Amino acid sequence: MRVPKGAKGAKGTKGTKGTKGKKMITTENSDRITNRVPHPIAKKLQEAAELTGATLNQFMVQAALEKAEKVIEREKTIHFSLNDAAMIMNLLDNPAKPNAALVRAFERFKQREIENGNQNRPFGNGA
Repeated sequence: MRVPKGAKGAKGTKGTKGTKGKKMITTENSDRITNRVPHPIAKKLQEAAELTGATLNQFMVQAALEKAEKVIEREKTIHFSLNDAAMIMNLLDNPAKPNAALVRAFERFKQREIENGNQNRPFGNGA
């Protein structure tokens, strides 16, 4: 699928050439997406659309939306094994003590916050 270069959708289509005096429906909140596919693919998509009782456009939008939702969900979800989850919970319950470099970095951070006038924010334990 591709969106034509510079296309923002069929916004404000009133008065478009070829309407022959008929009022066209405006699609103010819609974007246009076009597809060029080989004929065998178009036939297969049309057949599937007809089998579901949808227009080809409705079928394409629904199929693309379902795929997009799956991809987004897959990419936003982290899957752990039971062992991984147990290890993470153990690390959260028993955090390691900060090393010397982390302590120095935190001190520099606190100083910078004070210099920037953010000393009213809590910094954590004992700060």
